[in-house]
Amino acid sequence: MQSRKDLRKHTNRNNLYLIIAGIVVILVIILGVVVHNHDVESQSKERHFVTTHFNPNVTIYGVKVGNLTVDKATQKINKKADNVVYLENGKVTPERDQSTKTIDKSTVQSYFKKQHTTTPSKQNYNYKFKKLSEAQNKLNKVKQATVNYKLDGKTYPLKAKDLINKASYKDGKYKFDNTNDLTARLNKINKAVSTLHQSYNFTVPSGTKINGKTITVKNESYGWGIYVKKAKQAIEKAYINGTKSLNGGDYIYGLGYNTYAHGYGKKNHGIGDNYVVISLKKQELWVVRKGKVAVNLNDVVTGTKIGSKGDRTPQGVWYIQYKESPSTLRGYNSDGSKYASKVKYWMPFTLSGCGLHDASWRTDWSKTAYLKGGSHGCINIQPSEIHPVWQNVIKDEAVIVYN
Repeated sequence: MQSRKDLRKHTNRNNLYLIIAGIVVILVIILGVVVHNHDVESQSKERHFVTTHFNPNVTIYGVKVGNLTVDKATQKINKKADNVVYLENGKVTPERDQSTKTIDKSTVQSYFKKQHTTTPSKQNYNYKFKKLSEAQNKLNKVKQATVNYKLDGKTYPLKAKDLINKASYKDGKYKFDNTNDLTARLNKINKAVSTLHQSYNFTVPSGTKINGKTITVKNESYGWGIYVKKAKQAIEKAYINGTKSLNGGDYIYGLGYNTYAHGYGKKNHGIGDNYVVISLKKQELWVVRKGKVAVNLNDVVTGTKIGSKGDRTPQGVWYIQYKESPSTLRGYNSDGSKYASKVKYWMPFTLSGCGLHDASWRTDWSKTAYLKGGSHGCINIQPSEIHPVWQNVIKDEAVIVYN
């Protein structure tokens, strides 16, 4: 039988064991909390990194941006990525232009969202510069492109390889940097086809039928030419877009009161079937409609022949600029005084102020009136005879004045 002393020792020992066990449990709990907190902190840092940095294997526009923030990635891409494409001497090459911005932060951010994962991912992500690749493809096609330039019934094949020396893609735009050969080609075509200031033979009416004599006339304001600047721009655009054919008639111009082309596509040297003819020597006028003489007046008075050259009616081929009724004609007399003459019908055909109009103030309508007492260059028509002229004359039609 144990003594009280032994029992007390036994109890104390058990209590010691319990204390030690408790201490161990507490240490384990503390260690567990510490480990847990470390894991939580580690996971939090990892999560923060994943949500603010690209995954390891990400490439944008050929530049590796793995483990970089959006800001750092943007800076790196703008520093290293190709951002222009050049076509020169038949060769297409992508290059880096320091002065050109390649990408903005919002675009990089959009790529970041596409590759974003909640945990680190070693998957490969490769985002290509599609516009740059497209530019390479287009410029490769440009160097082999041909545009059939159709003008005045003829077709002119314009091959880019012969006419485009240098082109580029930069800042989202295509640019042709050296088109001297294309400009020279268009100027050569224009020289061959333009009708402005060109002379040709023309048969003028006689009596009531067009069976008169053939004369040589020269286009002045009447006619057309190639608007080289606009035509060149259209051809360049066609090269880029792959357009095979262009209507050259859409890129022509004229002279005088407006810049519209006159006579393009018309027969009879571009005059067509509607026109006005004035003979200075005969003091006669014909208005032709649909190829037939609609009005014939043999008592008109033209500009004064003897005296100031400024009062002579200029020869050549012009066009009716507009029609106005009524109108007031203003100008200067030979002595320098001003005049203001009211007319019922006014049809100008030169920028210097010559036109067809009635002249109620005139009393001399003889064949020789124009020699010393003619007009200031206009075609005076008797008030009683001008109405059919007004009815048959058409805006923009040719006016042929000859001696």
